[in-house]
Amino acid sequence: MSRVVTWLQYREVEMFRWVNKRQHVLTDWLMNRITHMGGATLTILFTLGMSIFGPSPWNEVAMQSFLALTLSHVPVHIMKKKYPRLRPYLVLPHINICKKPLTDHSFPSGHTTAIFAVIIPFVLASPLLGLMLLPLALFVAVSRMYLGLHYPSDCAAGAIIGTVSAILTGFLI
Repeated sequence: MSRVVTWLQYREVEMFRWVNKRQHVLTDWLMNRITHMGGATLTILFTLGMSIFGPSPWNEVAMQSFLALTLSHVPVHIMKKKYPRLRPYLVLPHINICKKPLTDHSFPSGHTTAIFAVIIPFVLASPLLGLMLLPLALFVAVSRMYLGLHYPSDCAAGAIIGTVSAILTGFLI
């Protein structure tokens, strides 16, 4: 079993390095902006603003997104405490990092969790929106690796937590 874990960790680091080393002026600019689409400020303002001021039925979908966003960060908080994984830039040498890197724990990615929790209700309400929103969410996840802040498994766990939270919220409402 330890050989499998070692192999998976090696592959994950290789995948992380592949994304992180793709530095270019244009992608630097893009990734430094797109990553904020999964940040607390934008996701909270968008979901609350849309639920208050948005037209029906989108205001209801936005409220579901807000509830999913709130629900999703309970397991994120617990997991960050229970599995104190250091961020890649703190562990791996020669990593490209953003200007103001976070110092809390890496697993799971809160930005990825947030963007998936926010977009999934919209995708379920209108599957055609998924053509635009799912790539956006994936770009947020990739931006977290590009900026040296998360491993691929951090982002995958965040995507799963955000998606499951959104689906559960849909059943509750």
